[in-house]
Amino acid sequence: MAYHDTHVAQHSSQAVSANKVLRNTYALLAMTLLFSAITAGAAMAMGVERMNIFVFFIGAYGLMFLVHKTANSAAGLLATFAFTGFMGFTLGPILSAYLALPNGAALIMNALAMTGLTFIGLSAVALVTKKDFSFLSNFLLAGAIVLILAMVAGLIFQIPTLMLMVSAGFVLFASAAILYQTSEIVHRAGETNYILATITLYVSIYNLFVSLLSLLGIMSND
Repeated sequence: MAYHDTHVAQHSSQAVSANKVLRNTYALLAMTLLFSAITAGAAMAMGVERMNIFVFFIGAYGLMFLVHKTANSAAGLLATFAFTGFMGFTLGPILSAYLALPNGAALIMNALAMTGLTFIGLSAVALVTKKDFSFLSNFLLAGAIVLILAMVAGLIFQIPTLMLMVSAGFVLFASAAILYQTSEIVHRAGETNYILATITLYVSIYNLFVSLLSLLGIMSND
């Protein structure tokens, strides 16, 4: 009886902890997405036409490293907003290029809608069914390696079909990452840091939006 009560108490405590991490994660995620929209608008207003690829990688990975180093302190929040603000700024030139197209605004709105619906749908699957998606960890590791190599090859050789495959691959990768990260919060005490959880979901949403926008542009011959 004592064991049963202890087990129930532990299960209840884990559920409360998971709910707290989820609330904090979604609250911070909403704020970072809003901040990214502001910095993207600022980049567009400043007339930034393109982002140097080396500046992008140094800034993105440097700030992400900073987030992971400071995730357990108050400085982690500042690093999170610095990272997401920078990523939003890099979206400015992309959005400006699409808005210059005849149907660019429609493409952006469609990509936004699809991204939002996909995120909500996948999150609901993980939260409602409470299925354990930890088996996706190996897929994510292998997928990341393949996508990075394919992306580098696409930048070097400029093969349209390869770029299409990379965009489609990032859509699948981002979707799997959303399922995996949400499942980790629900099922394990392994992800109790809402800052790291937020960054994972943010990057997934960023990749999902950019990839869907690319796919829609290719399908509309833009």
